[in-house]
Amino acid sequence: MANAASGMAVDDDCKLKFLELKAKRTHRFIVFKIDEKLKQVVVEKLGEPTMSYEDFTASLPENECRYAIYDFDFVTEENCQKSKIFFIAWSPDIARVRSKMLYASSKDRFKRELDGIQVELQATDPTEMGLDVIRGRAN
Repeated sequence: MANAASGMAVDDDCKLKFLELKAKRTHRFIVFKIDEKLKQVVVEKLGEPTMSYEDFTASLPENECRYAIYDFDFVTEENCQKSKIFFIAWSPDIARVRSKMLYASSKDRFKRELDGIQVELQATDPTEMGLDVIRGRAN
């Protein structure tokens, strides 16, 4: 079902890869992009479980919008190993206005397709999704 506001459908592969990340932890991160020709959100890149947060941020284009999921592992103050699934809406200031509007209008519907997101971040430049921000939001 396409969304009336944006007309963007969600490719089944997006949901499949998200479930793999959530249940089997086969990916560290997933980067999604809107394919304007297909009028749907598609998987652009998958991160191996061994990849770092730096690998993840390097896979986001500096001048284009993207949606991303990042599986963040951390240790609590009680020394418990935990993980949180972050949804990051990457919308750099220098991206095209049309692109920013398209991603903004499709975001809520896309997020609803991915059941299990624990933390949401909106970032317009890399400092807004730095590792310190992620750590702070994880607790």
